[in-house]
Amino acid sequence: MTIPLLEVCVDDADSLLAAFEGGADRIELCSALEVGGLTPTPGLMRLAATLPIPVYAMVRPRPGDFVFEEGDVGTMLADIDAIRAAGLAGVVLGASRPDGALDVAVLERLAQRAEGLGMTLHRAFDLVPDIAEAVEVAVAVGFERILTSGGALTALAGLERLKQTFDTTQGRIGIMPGSGLAPSNVAAVLEAVPAFEVHSSCSAPRPSAGSNAIRLGFARESRRVTTRDAVIAFRRAMTP
Repeated sequence: MTIPLLEVCVDDADSLLAAFEGGADRIELCSALEVGGLTPTPGLMRLAATLPIPVYAMVRPRPGDFVFEEGDVGTMLADIDAIRAAGLAGVVLGASRPDGALDVAVLERLAQRAEGLGMTLHRAFDLVPDIAEAVEVAVAVGFERILTSGGALTALAGLERLKQTFDTTQGRIGIMPGSGLAPSNVAAVLEAVPAFEVHSSCSAPRPSAGSNAIRLGFARESRRVTTRDAVIAFRRAMTP
């Protein structure tokens, strides 16, 4: 049995290096994972580009929904140029219409700018009202894979919709379960859906240093940080 590829999402330098040292096969590079991930900084992209594994950077200019105005789209196009210039392998992006359906026009513009880079459709897919229609859009636009929790808060809770999505794709595009995956539950997800790759932060809470930063709203009491040991444990849990 082939062990699925492990993609680890990170948003800081320590987590990036821990993911690599723990055995991640691919990195999703972001900033601000506490809001679902935003476009990473140029410095973090430059550091990531030194690693000998593929790194895909998030293209998301702001927190909130995925309904993007023209100013947002212009920013995303420029961010794709920066990701290419940094030497990274691909991009992670998505765009929605107000009803949750994928915004085909915006996705086509972004995909055209990203030509030659790998592309992952992020969890904007989890908002779609029609799975079959969204899968056809993703295939037509040229995405390699869809990152999805099955429309639920976690992939474990979204197993039924994940199964439906797998059946709909008929092998034309990869499906990568993500959200809430840990060594304790990844085997159950892989048993239910024949995924060739999975997505996790492999992280643990780290207390924030300094009560004043918390008091003034600059920091929360803790933030999640990827650790080498967590990545190793996750990989072991995927091994049959």
